[in-house]
Amino acid sequence: MSLQTLLPSRLGFGTAPLGNMFRAIPEDEARATVDAAWHDGIRFFDTAPFYGAGLAEARLGQALHGRDRDSYVLATKVGRLVLDELEDPGARDLGEKGEVFRHGRANRIVNDYSEAATLRSIEDSLRRLQTDRLDIVWVHDVAQDFYGDEWLGVFESARRGAFRVLDRLRDEGVIRAWGLGVNRVEPIELLLDLQGPRPDGFLLAGRYTLLDHGRALQRVMPQVAARGLGLVVGGPYSSGALVGGPNFEYAPITPPMQQRIGALRRIAAAHGVGMKSAGLQFALAHPAVAAVIPGASRPERLAEDRAALEAAVPAAFWQALREAGLVHPEAPLPQGA
Repeated sequence: MSLQTLLPSRLGFGTAPLGNMFRAIPEDEARATVDAAWHDGIRFFDTAPFYGAGLAEARLGQALHGRDRDSYVLATKVGRLVLDELEDPGARDLGEKGEVFRHGRANRIVNDYSEAATLRSIEDSLRRLQTDRLDIVWVHDVAQDFYGDEWLGVFESARRGAFRVLDRLRDEGVIRAWGLGVNRVEPIELLLDLQGPRPDGFLLAGRYTLLDHGRALQRVMPQVAARGLGLVVGGPYSSGALVGGPNFEYAPITPPMQQRIGALRRIAAAHGVGMKSAGLQFALAHPAVAAVIPGASRPERLAEDRAALEAAVPAAFWQALREAGLVHPEAPLPQGA
């Protein structure tokens, strides 16, 4: 099933912030944020065991409990197991993501892409999410920086384990779709070249945004579109950098990136365009993109995202970005631009 057919709308909700991403979020605030997403009409929710060592899944499950399960699409991820034993969240060797969830639960997280771990991860997620089924399962972070040059070995482990079992579960109707959930283009390229596994689409975080889209545009988007697969864009605001946050790619913004952001802001201000509008509408202009899933940890952010998605953006704005070299010459722009 194509993601374009499966997903109920083009705006979803990424729940990484519910795992205490960058800060400790009170329970009532987390619940209010999910409720705000629901009341806004969002019916696609994406989560993962990695987000706060199961915290995001548990919070999402509690907030959605009692709602009509047939009315929303639920995605989570495999590749990380959350154990009962505890560890220091700040001491985890997670590369660029090492400090992201230091406020999450202290449960130990282990990387395991085997068939047995995939099945166990799904069962654990079902329990935390308080549901009897998952719609989409992504294989999470098979090419993260902490794997170094050994990421191909990790990918091969996932090919022998997670890919095969998810293929089978999809064919048996246990899940509706599967693919990779990554923030690198290389594993998507590699999976598309493999014979055997038949993914339904991909979740690509941070690689098809206004601030970083060249590699994805040239290396994976044409194949995804040609094969009728869908792509979900995660992190459309580039870890918040596009909308005034201090981080890009989970780390402080570098001076060159700050200059790029400054140039974007000046053009946006000259045309009366909000940065959220620019980010969301740019990502969704590509025909391969099935949905975009900005994260939120405060209820008011949901209304901002909806307004940004529906705001009128003049064609002159997109043309100015193109002329300034801030948008790749081959990147599709919103219709009429």
